[in-house]
Amino acid sequence: MKTFRCACGNTLYFENHQCLVCGRTLGFLPEQGVLSALEQKGDSWESLHVIAAGLRFRKCRNYEQENVCNWMVSVEDNNAYCLSCRLNHIIPDLSEPHNRTLWYRIECAKRRLMYTLLSLGLPIVGRDVDPVRGLTFEFLADIPADTEFTDEVSPQERVMTGHRAGLITINIAEADPGAREEMREKMNEAYRTLLGHFRHEIGHFYWMRLVENSDWLEPAREVFGDERQDYKAALDRYYRDGPVFDWSTRYISAYASAHPWEDWAETWAHYLHMVDTLETAHDFGFSMRGKPVTSPHEVLDRDAQYAYGTNVRRATFTDLLEDWVRLTAALNALNRSMGLGDPYPFDLPPGASEKLGFIHQLVQDSVGD
Repeated sequence: MKTFRCACGNTLYFENHQCLVCGRTLGFLPEQGVLSALEQKGDSWESLHVIAAGLRFRKCRNYEQENVCNWMVSVEDNNAYCLSCRLNHIIPDLSEPHNRTLWYRIECAKRRLMYTLLSLGLPIVGRDVDPVRGLTFEFLADIPADTEFTDEVSPQERVMTGHRAGLITINIAEADPGAREEMREKMNEAYRTLLGHFRHEIGHFYWMRLVENSDWLEPAREVFGDERQDYKAALDRYYRDGPVFDWSTRYISAYASAHPWEDWAETWAHYLHMVDTLETAHDFGFSMRGKPVTSPHEVLDRDAQYAYGTNVRRATFTDLLEDWVRLTAALNALNRSMGLGDPYPFDLPPGASEKLGFIHQLVQDSVGD
């Protein structure tokens, strides 16, 4: 994730909706990939960003009315919602006051997901284009455990975060840090975040869109395994017996060993972790032992000793992986210096690195690079 600049020169961050220096209203322009200062012109807003200078926009309805969004919609677009919010099918029940806070956190995480997908050039196909298998989201809550209708919540009444034919369901409890940490401990997981859920579940969507009926299917089976094995039986076995004994030598996580689909989704999520974090580090000018951290989108040739403007090319997976290993070691060390847990509690065995490389190649080829 990059930082941005206001028209006044102040540094802006992705979730900002107002510049704290000049007071200008801000809005993210998804087609241009920038957070822009805006000037109101009648019923619309004019961008002051050099990339979109003079272009006019409306606020997303969830920005204008609900204040849970900061994205803009082109005045030429008839949809009232931005590219992210228009993918929603069900939002939390806002008659419950705390749900608005949870919804805001969910939308922030979803917009970060969308930013990365747009940056990579991946197709975002909604139900308006594909009514059967297009991407859509439902944000749901468990039925309360103590009501006049029920004494306890049965497994059938719990909202399961997951993906089915383009529909991604998120249990809104995942936006509550306390509830999420309790579940992380219960599931004996090293890592559990709201953004991580989005990145994992969107991995299932892209298996369906990019792999399932393509020339990538057989190569994917060679790397991740045959997804035709019984999915329910595989998950039942995982939750009954635990991961395979040697999972740490072949998989990115214990859960990835449950089934090839979960291996794919866990690896896909990890690739998005890499892309976003490396972009952030690059934008902030991080260097590791004198070497600037690679941008995931564009990198100067290492043989040119990073001479500005020389030999610009796309980042290779080797570039990304080398910098990722060094950067995450530093991130963990910095957190330990503050008495905090590791933000990156993973190892990367060769098998997992190979799978990450496969996804990198598929993404590059899928956007025509």
